[in-house]
Amino acid sequence: MPMPIVITIAVLVTLCIVAPITWFSAIAYRKKVYENKVGRAEEKSREIIDDALKVAETKKREALLEAKEESIKAKNDFDKEVKERRAELQRYERRVLSKEENLDKKSEALEKREAGLTAREEILAKQRKEAEMLLDKEKQELERISGLTSEQAKEYLLKTVEEEVKHDTAKLVKELESRAKEEANKKAKEYVVSAIQKCAADHVSESTISVVQLPNDEMKGRIIGREGRNIRTLETLTGVDLIIDDTPEAVVLSGFDPIRREVARITLEKLILDGRIHPARIEEMVEKAQREVETIIREEGEAATLEVGIHGIHPELVRLLGKMKYRTSYGQNALKHSIEVAHLSGLLAGEIGVDVRMAKRAGLLHDIGKAVDHEMEGSHIQLGVDLCRKYKESAIVINAVESHHGDVEPQSLIACIVQAADTISAARPGARRETLETYTNRLKQLEDITNSFKGVDKSFAIQAGREIRIMVVPEQVSDDDMILLARNISKQIESELEYPGQIKVNVIRESRVTDYAK
Repeated sequence: MPMPIVITIAVLVTLCIVAPITWFSAIAYRKKVYENKVGRAEEKSREIIDDALKVAETKKREALLEAKEESIKAKNDFDKEVKERRAELQRYERRVLSKEENLDKKSEALEKREAGLTAREEILAKQRKEAEMLLDKEKQELERISGLTSEQAKEYLLKTVEEEVKHDTAKLVKELESRAKEEANKKAKEYVVSAIQKCAADHVSESTISVVQLPNDEMKGRIIGREGRNIRTLETLTGVDLIIDDTPEAVVLSGFDPIRREVARITLEKLILDGRIHPARIEEMVEKAQREVETIIREEGEAATLEVGIHGIHPELVRLLGKMKYRTSYGQNALKHSIEVAHLSGLLAGEIGVDVRMAKRAGLLHDIGKAVDHEMEGSHIQLGVDLCRKYKESAIVINAVESHHGDVEPQSLIACIVQAADTISAARPGARRETLETYTNRLKQLEDITNSFKGVDKSFAIQAGREIRIMVVPEQVSDDDMILLARNISKQIESELEYPGQIKVNVIRESRVTDYAK
């Protein structure tokens, strides 16, 4: 055999022998190592278990100790709380016992007091009966001595007291009135005089006719026209009567409506300047004149608001103010009167420290109903109130409008100011003219009112109705009664009559004794 093969076989045999031995040796080594590791792990686990048992035993002992301490502490706290509750209950018991004792004492005292009161009531009842008996005896004795019954004596006493009270009342009224008059008159005079001095408005007195001057008398014939057709057309379109008489170079326009009369005047003046006078031209000029008058009305209303210094008034109210330029009351121009009342109201409001603008506004609009009272049903006061409400005026202005003649009670100082300013404007000499019939009726009404009072002998209205002198019967009216009589007459005159300014009530009581020496 070749040598290499033999060597290879030997190596293989050697390997076959050595490999198992090596494997078994490795297994034995690994087993031994594993057993060593397992032993160490078991020892370590036993040590861990022992340590855990020791720690658990320690924790258990500590927990038992803590539990014992907690139980001891809870027991101590409970014992302490029980002691405190017992002490508190003992205190409550002592308080309840003391209150019961006090209540027993109070009940005993009340019983004693009730017994004392009962005895007193019995004593008082006896004394009351004795007093009533004494009073009856005294009444009988007094009636016997005075010769009057108790009712008669009571009536006499009431009458005496009534006279004394009446005397004291009259005296007090006189003192208060004199004091109030002194102070009020002084202040009122200062305010009114100051307001009148600062305000000086013109008063335009319109009549029921207007006069148009003609360039020559030939123009009269042209105005009349053929068979009077021109004058008939003019009268029909304007509603105004044309009076063409012997007055040289003049035509008279007559009508109660000032606006229509103004339209006719402007129309006629335009026709005279134009020279062409015929029905068609007249109709055209009347339309132009109406537009011109409407423009004048608006301008006058705006001028009035600017003069007074009031803004924000509804345009329709401004137009109605302008219409008042052609309205008069007792000869006094309505627009001028309203402007003057507005100025006076503003001045008076400034003196007493109220809203000047609102006072002026109320004064300017107080007679706004006069712009339409000839066209609509109702008094100028009611119409003015309706207009102010329609155009959203304030409640103060509305109340001033409806109260400026005393129809309703004024609800603000501004309403009272407007009332005073209206009276000042109307009552100034020359501001208004009144007919003889008005004066006569006022005098008669004054005398009728005063003569209706008991104890009045005669009365005389003098000073054109500004003063009333009353002669009373001395036997029926005493000095104290005179004061009350004058006050009652003044109140009735205020409630029943309408008059500008004020009326002086003068009561005269006079006793005369006449004898003759023979």
